[in-house]
Amino acid sequence: MARTRHVTALSRQGEMVKTLVRILAALALKALGLSFAGALHPVGDSLAVFRVGLAFLALLLVLGTGLPRGWRLTGVALCLAASGSVFWHKLPPAEPGPLILYQKNMFHRNSDIEGLARDILAVSPDIVTLQEVSVENEALLDLLWDAYPNQHLCRYTPRSGIAVLTRLETSGTPFCSENIGLAGVEVQTDSGPVWAMALHSAWPYPGIQPGQMAWLYWYLGQVDRTAVIGGDFNMVPWSHTLRRVAETSGLERAGPSRPTFQLGPAPLPIDHVFAPYGGRTEARGLLGSDHRGIVAHVSVTD
Repeated sequence: MARTRHVTALSRQGEMVKTLVRILAALALKALGLSFAGALHPVGDSLAVFRVGLAFLALLLVLGTGLPRGWRLTGVALCLAASGSVFWHKLPPAEPGPLILYQKNMFHRNSDIEGLARDILAVSPDIVTLQEVSVENEALLDLLWDAYPNQHLCRYTPRSGIAVLTRLETSGTPFCSENIGLAGVEVQTDSGPVWAMALHSAWPYPGIQPGQMAWLYWYLGQVDRTAVIGGDFNMVPWSHTLRRVAETSGLERAGPSRPTFQLGPAPLPIDHVFAPYGGRTEARGLLGSDHRGIVAHVSVTD
């Protein structure tokens, strides 16, 4: 009799575990589905940042649910499709162009300013876009002055600034946005004038990124496909936010996507370069920062 009760208790525990796994699988699949809903609510893009992790978790849980084979195959297909939407961005979408842009979030306590300066000079880009230009690391601008005498710095706080450096001739009046971390200067290229912009966006929802992006869409609507943007967007390329950037501006993101920031175990591609006809990217080292740099060879004409 005692053994029968013991077996019954184990059976009940097993059913409880199966039920819990099914609930967790359903929640993981729901979160995975919501990661595609950035157009409906910003929380969708916040979940999109972790889409690969959600897909992997959901896949493990779906395989362990004990549901009928058809249900499990459907869940596996959804997880693989979600992962595919991420890995597709790792394919190079365009040929390299003639204009070179070096994008870097410096980190306000950068420990290797001289190393970063050497790397930029070795690449010899036409345009440099920088974020987190602080009082402590502003010496980089002095180290690059001879090669990049046209420097436009927007200082927001002692620890936060953005800058556009270029060896190209400039024209017009540079600007600093009062509503978003955005700096811009018009440069003269072989194909005509182009706005060179540096962007530093906040973290996504519940951060203030959605409000900042609304201002960015407005600015990009004014340039009529005559801009190149290097920035720490704090958002992944498969998000609604970055699709909206491209749709609003008519610009194309240079690719393939490159992981630039390590969030725990997750390598995230959150630094990007946009140009009228896209281009090809390569990753650089950390060089005293918590972000890797991106060098993009972009095209401003077809």
